[in-house]
Amino acid sequence: MGIDFKGRVAIVTGAGGGLGRQHALALAARGAKVLVNDLGGAVDGKGGSVGAAQAVVDEIVAAGGEAIANGASVTDYAAVQAMVQQAIETWGRVDILVNNAGILRDKSFSKMEMDDFRLVVDVHLMGAAHCCKAVWPHMVAQQYGRIVMTTSSTGLYGNFGQSNYGAAKLAQVGLMQTLSIEGAKYNIHVNALAPTAATRMTEGLMPQEVLDALKPEAVVPAMLVLAHESAPSRTILCAGAGTFEAAHITLTQGIHLGMGADTPEQLAARLSEVTERAGEQVPQSGAAQGTNEVSKAMAARV
Repeated sequence: MGIDFKGRVAIVTGAGGGLGRQHALALAARGAKVLVNDLGGAVDGKGGSVGAAQAVVDEIVAAGGEAIANGASVTDYAAVQAMVQQAIETWGRVDILVNNAGILRDKSFSKMEMDDFRLVVDVHLMGAAHCCKAVWPHMVAQQYGRIVMTTSSTGLYGNFGQSNYGAAKLAQVGLMQTLSIEGAKYNIHVNALAPTAATRMTEGLMPQEVLDALKPEAVVPAMLVLAHESAPSRTILCAGAGTFEAAHITLTQGIHLGMGADTPEQLAARLSEVTERAGEQVPQSGAAQGTNEVSKAMAARV
């Protein structure tokens, strides 16, 4: 049983080049009708032209697929709503949203201007939120949706000079966690992809041999799995160079210390027990933390 997208309509943001372009081409090759969105700006978000998106559309159409171009900036909610409307008017539905659009404004935190922090958060986080919000009522109405967020190892684990990008990328995971819970009853699955790929955003940072291994195409299988009907939900898949991993946000067992005058001292002394990872869990929702804390407190009273 192949992974196919016949009859499905997908929106891919930032799909004029790099990873987004590969996502759009792969979805179209497997039968999806694709709205190719790209502002057509520089890596730092400056400028814009629909040419990049149109070139990908032309490529899809030449290969026998169906696609339309859109030049909305994901930071502009009205333009994003119009983009979703364009897909609905053309094909009558939206099944898949791949939030891929992003920019970089790298600098160490001490040298970073707050405008560069805000803009990166605006594009990655608010951009993803705008797109999710615009497709959400349609997905609820049709009782079907697959949303893929693009997170990053920088968001999950940090990277020098990318405090703005890291904050925005982990924020997408937080958005994914709650949307997957709220979307469950409507058959809306929401997941996150952490790609390692050599694109316009990474060129010049690594040796050529490494860049060749990190082709954007190598990440695409993970996106296809997360965008498919058979997709999991609330999963963070990592992908690069044909290797695939999963990332988890876990909760340790922890210990109950009570609320005594010397609790701070006890906590400091026993911190290694608190951080001990044996028996840790991947919570199904934020409620798991409170449940664990209260149950340990109640057990301590017996």
